[in-house]
Amino acid sequence: MAGQEPFDIFVIGGGINGCGIARDAIGRGYSVGLAEMNDFASGTSSGATKLIHGGLRYLEHYEFRLVRESLMEREVLWAMAPHIIWPMRFVLPFHKGGIRPAWLIRLGLFLYDHIGGRKLLPATKTLDMRRDPAGKPLKPLFTKAFEYSDGWVDDARLVVLNARDAANRGAEILSRSRVISARREGALWAIDIQDGKGGPLRRVTSRMLINAAGPWVDRVLSNAVGKNQVHNVRLVQGSHIVIRQKFNDPRAYFFQNPDGRIIFAIPYERDFTLIGTTDQDFTGDPKDIRITDAETDYLCKAASEYFAEPVRREDIVWSYSGVRPLFDDGASKAQEATRDYVLKVEGEDGAAPLLNVFGGKLTTYRRLAEHALEKIGEAIGSKGSPWTAKSTLPGGDFAPTGYEAQVAELKSRAAFLTDRHARRLVRLYGTLARKIICNAESIEALGRHYGADLYEAEVRYLIEQEWARTAEDILWRRTKLGLNLTKTEASALADDMQELTARCVA
Repeated sequence: MAGQEPFDIFVIGGGINGCGIARDAIGRGYSVGLAEMNDFASGTSSGATKLIHGGLRYLEHYEFRLVRESLMEREVLWAMAPHIIWPMRFVLPFHKGGIRPAWLIRLGLFLYDHIGGRKLLPATKTLDMRRDPAGKPLKPLFTKAFEYSDGWVDDARLVVLNARDAANRGAEILSRSRVISARREGALWAIDIQDGKGGPLRRVTSRMLINAAGPWVDRVLSNAVGKNQVHNVRLVQGSHIVIRQKFNDPRAYFFQNPDGRIIFAIPYERDFTLIGTTDQDFTGDPKDIRITDAETDYLCKAASEYFAEPVRREDIVWSYSGVRPLFDDGASKAQEATRDYVLKVEGEDGAAPLLNVFGGKLTTYRRLAEHALEKIGEAIGSKGSPWTAKSTLPGGDFAPTGYEAQVAELKSRAAFLTDRHARRLVRLYGTLARKIICNAESIEALGRHYGADLYEAEVRYLIEQEWARTAEDILWRRTKLGLNLTKTEASALADDMQELTARCVA
């Protein structure tokens, strides 16, 4: 990097907002660099409830602009990435004397159906839970429900596919590279970067700096940029539990709790059910985030209020937590803090500009990037025009309703794949699944079998194309096969990663 021309923009942070901004900017003709101190989506962006949704509960806090923008994005994102994003129906049970009256729920769902430009997603309907299969896993108290549409996303893959597309278009994308310092030198930023192995510092320069470090955004301002006493974000912990499949239905549940909060119970990775999330203030180091005993008890108790068969601690096979970096709007409760994003530019009188990104959510990341590009254009001059709304992410170049056709096409190419294996590959890689299979004529041709349906060919692809360097990258972010592999199988993969990486990136 030494001696190269200055970047137009340099992004700190490889979560959804940083990668989304980098992709949009490179597509408009800016030169772009990005550094992520760990793996992509290793923080907040893989700790979500994994929904592409309008945010029904945000209506209660009068966040109509955020809800409308989110609703409008659902089908845009679905068309961009139909392999990792797909529609899901949600069942909202209610009963007399519940926390929210039926008329209020109906009003919210009417707005949900009509303010967001819905085209392909089906409208809300009322269910008789005594007859509908959705009522079977629940307590008999719940005789009615509303069923509405939202979407599901593989959050970590959404991040890495934005990074991959940015790199394909010419961006300099660096994983496991920490920004040690960023100092203004006249009209440029001088940025010192160190790789995760503790190597020598490398310096790059950039006309503009983008701070999209998520929960670390204030820390970047304090430690790297050198500003004192900054407090822009409110850190809120959200935790989830995963249990063995609780119900055999493709629909998810929206549960209302007596304390006013809500949780979801969602079909997950075919054999499991995902339950979450919690909302509580967090004051520690985001890298140390873990579900607490109180959160575990809360989720089990809240779900057990609805399910006929209680959810117990011993049912939990995995849990994960994320820290949401919400813009600190002074809300008294964590669940009331705004989920909207705030973009602030610093740098007057010819000083190199800095854009700080606060808050945001998966569903609105593309619009956040567009708004960021407006501010970038104002600061250093506009290039190109908005383009991502009609684009596709890598592997997503097929119709939103074309998943089954893609599965059939892959199975016709590789008849040795089981139906389950083919479906998983298309869900993760879309049309790029054929690159993993390549010219293989048997399952043995895919190389070493690591457990479940993970083979060496897929591992190599993830190392070469998606910056995977550890077994954790592969088992818990690029895929969720950590739920299916034994400890012995996972250890075997971990043992091979260094050698495979050396071979694949040599």
